[in-house]
Amino acid sequence: MHVVGQTSAIVPDAADADGLHVTRSAMFDASRAVRIVDHFRIPYRVTGEPERGALASITSPRGAELLWPRSLPEQPAPAIIAAGPSGRIPVFATVIANSRAEELLAGENRGWTPITDVRGPDGEARGSIWQARDGSVFLPFDPDEVCHSYWSERYVDLIGGGGRGEFHKALVRGYYRVRRLLPRGAQIWLRRRYSRVQERIAFPRWPAETALHDFFDLFLGLLARVAGEPVPFIAPWPDGHDWALVLTHDVETAEGLEGMRPILELERALGLRSSWNFVPRRYEVGESLVRNLRDDGFEIGVHGLRHDGRDLVSLSRLHKRLPGMHEAARRWNAVGFRSPASHRNWDWMPLLGFDYDSSYPDTDPYEPQSGGCCTWLPFFNQGMVELPITMPHDHNLFVILDEKDERMWIEKAEFLRERGGMALIVTHPDYFVDERILVSYERFVRRYADEPRAWKALPRDVSSWWRRRAASQIERTDGEWRVIGPAAPEARVDFATEAPWS
Repeated sequence: MHVVGQTSAIVPDAADADGLHVTRSAMFDASRAVRIVDHFRIPYRVTGEPERGALASITSPRGAELLWPRSLPEQPAPAIIAAGPSGRIPVFATVIANSRAEELLAGENRGWTPITDVRGPDGEARGSIWQARDGSVFLPFDPDEVCHSYWSERYVDLIGGGGRGEFHKALVRGYYRVRRLLPRGAQIWLRRRYSRVQERIAFPRWPAETALHDFFDLFLGLLARVAGEPVPFIAPWPDGHDWALVLTHDVETAEGLEGMRPILELERALGLRSSWNFVPRRYEVGESLVRNLRDDGFEIGVHGLRHDGRDLVSLSRLHKRLPGMHEAARRWNAVGFRSPASHRNWDWMPLLGFDYDSSYPDTDPYEPQSGGCCTWLPFFNQGMVELPITMPHDHNLFVILDEKDERMWIEKAEFLRERGGMALIVTHPDYFVDERILVSYERFVRRYADEPRAWKALPRDVSSWWRRRAASQIERTDGEWRVIGPAAPEARVDFATEAPWS
């Protein structure tokens, strides 16, 4: 996606705001709601008209369309689009063969031609992206299925292997059952040994995986091709910021609670604020500590119930533990959740009842539950905002991989800075007894404390913004695209153009 130009949002009268997907001057008409288009807040409207047979569509003002198959009974599988800067974009979806595509497109009578191959991991052709004489484009898969497979980590099951099966899950469950009985040195030895297995996982790449965002770029580039003009969308960050920096800390033990002071002093001195995730049933969190943190502008979140790795082992156990977590959230005025050890289940996370969750890494082979959502932007899982952890964990870097300094933190932050992403970092005061980690964290936050392009925000602020952004839309008034809705005072309109490789 090539971003060109930008405009400031204009706040309309309250009466000007329309409902979601319904604007007075939408750029596209769609046969149904489209998750990716909603994600970027591209102006479109759902027509409510019956879809044409087995085809779903997005129609541009000039009549050209982006089409894809509506009903896909086949099982999804990994595939690779021969496009993008590297010439390969992994997708995980049901791909229809060219013979089936020809049947679907036969009635369109537009002179369809395959332009880009979609192949299996073995290199064999699965299908193609097609283009018509009028500029219309056909995708041989549902783009929302691709998006969902990444966000939900369904691709992990589709790929298989890599130590991710039932044996792996049983191994992790067994480790957490006996972890409390193991000396600290034995725990670290086991994790280091297991990391040798985890580092063999080829996908997603670590410390950065671009696959989903490469697909976003391809999709928006194709929309621009269909439209014949740049496509407006609401920029990810408010108030003109180009990227976000979010500081969070997970306090695992009473010793970690005692080790908070140097971090708090550092962040206060730099004018920064962070979120502190506490464990309700593992140690005592004093009311005065909570009050002082809140009054000083810090945030408090809930970090599971006991930090024993068992909150999400079964749905019945989760339901038993939720009342204790909710009671702590009320006492602490907490709206955010992070699961210990980043355990997560796509179908269960919305049941937590928090405003946001921050348990998904973008990519991390070294966590007990390897994988990642492959994005550095927030996204929705039903009504819950997901804030992905996009920076390497301090424990993995310094304890498991034995890194000596903050080099990898800075490299990832610079990558996210240039990509306009969210650098959400997790550290643990429990480990800051290691001078390397404390000094490295200090150098890292000092480097970006005065970065003017970065939105230095608390997780709750990012979640709130993402909800305002999702409740807003773009409309064209007097030839200018403008944001209307609750995000209007702080939003910016950016434009995606056709990428040269799309």
